[in-house]
Amino acid sequence: MKVEQIYTGCLAQGAYYIESDGKAAIIDPLREVEPYIQMAEERGASIEYVFETHFHADFVSGHVDLANKTGAKIIYGPTTMETGFDFISAEDGQEFKLGNATIRLIHTPGHTMESSCYLLIDETGQPTSLFTGDTLFIGDVGRPDLAQKVISELTQEKLAGLLFESLRNKIMPLDDKLIVYPGHGAGSACGKMMSDETTDTLGHQKKTNYALDPSLSKEAFIDSVLTGLTPPPGYFPQNVLLNIKGYENIDEVVKKGTKPLSVPAFEAAKEETCAVIVDTRDAQDFGHGFIEDSYNIGLDGSFANWVGTTIMDVKTPLLIIADKGKEEEVATRLARIGFDNTLGYLKGGVKAWQKADKPVERIKSISPERLAIIMEEKHVNLIDVRRKSEYNSEHVLHSINLPLDYVKDHLSQIDKQKVYYVYCRSGYRSMVFVSILRSLGYENLIDIKGGFTAISASGKFDISEYEAPTTML
Repeated sequence: MKVEQIYTGCLAQGAYYIESDGKAAIIDPLREVEPYIQMAEERGASIEYVFETHFHADFVSGHVDLANKTGAKIIYGPTTMETGFDFISAEDGQEFKLGNATIRLIHTPGHTMESSCYLLIDETGQPTSLFTGDTLFIGDVGRPDLAQKVISELTQEKLAGLLFESLRNKIMPLDDKLIVYPGHGAGSACGKMMSDETTDTLGHQKKTNYALDPSLSKEAFIDSVLTGLTPPPGYFPQNVLLNIKGYENIDEVVKKGTKPLSVPAFEAAKEETCAVIVDTRDAQDFGHGFIEDSYNIGLDGSFANWVGTTIMDVKTPLLIIADKGKEEEVATRLARIGFDNTLGYLKGGVKAWQKADKPVERIKSISPERLAIIMEEKHVNLIDVRRKSEYNSEHVLHSINLPLDYVKDHLSQIDKQKVYYVYCRSGYRSMVFVSILRSLGYENLIDIKGGFTAISASGKFDISEYEAPTTML
């Protein structure tokens, strides 16, 4: 019997390949399914099942395409949802044979109503692994406020209460030796305080995960789980509906998204569709020259998450600027979160644009050392675009916190006539922030190279761990 975790850092998401005696199953596959098919073919196995832990909000699952390409059966927990594809709505405790192994569905409502975990039992009848989806993470549990965005009669309090019962009655009684394989790790918006670790034993989680504390009352659990939740990204409900209703074949989506466009064709597409230009290059490369109104969302960071968070509507037409050879990766990673309306990319990139005598804009970046000299001479306005929890932990004294997650909510707090210096942790998010505001007419924002990491390392700034966050300019 084989178990392999296939972890995708951009989404902080774990998919799983399970194989026994030539039969394979995939749990929570990503939308691009060819790697799973190739994995099975190389090992001489056939994919029999696609097990879904729930209808995902943060990415589009590959369940539909994988079933169509392999004939595998799609399995969900108990649900009354009407879907756009055939699936088995399994009962709590229902078992599925996979070669010499057995997979048992454990219905664990709370994150969503259909949420389920899968218990893997080996050929000797010994339970070995628990695939927990978004019910149980390493160090955390799934947030219980997402399903209500799709099913209006649900409340987050009701879902949190169901999650408490699921954990106490279904998960905690299981063997401490079980290996826990969660659906996400640190960086996912599906929980608040997940560990960087992507596996653990259930016994260790019982000792260290706050949500599994046996002394925690139901009321205290609900309060703990709901406290500190920030609004989920705007694209989440749209992804849920895609996962329920089905979607266009990813091969066609990527083919359309990787269409090379000449400068005139790129201009025409922008004019005709009001598309958002997403420039996926490195932040500093972008700052040195970019096409007007472009968003800089670098491919080397949490690309999909920030596209979804800042653009929000998956139907938005997109035009791409990418380093040569990265175009397919861009289109694929956009499709993972349901952004299927990518119209193509600028052939030759910004260099081709400049060769055609088209204007480019620039964003000024400044080193922490240079900024320190300026601050000796006059007061400056500092914006910290990290998340509130990061800011509260440590920030530059007198900086204000305007998280990138809610960038367009901050417009009234920024005076177009004033100069602001912007930082994040490393320089990735600050350039996203500045580029989006530049597209909206905010000309006086300056990026700080290297972000808070470089600021702190310079030793030239007063760092506060205790100052209450400032929210108004």
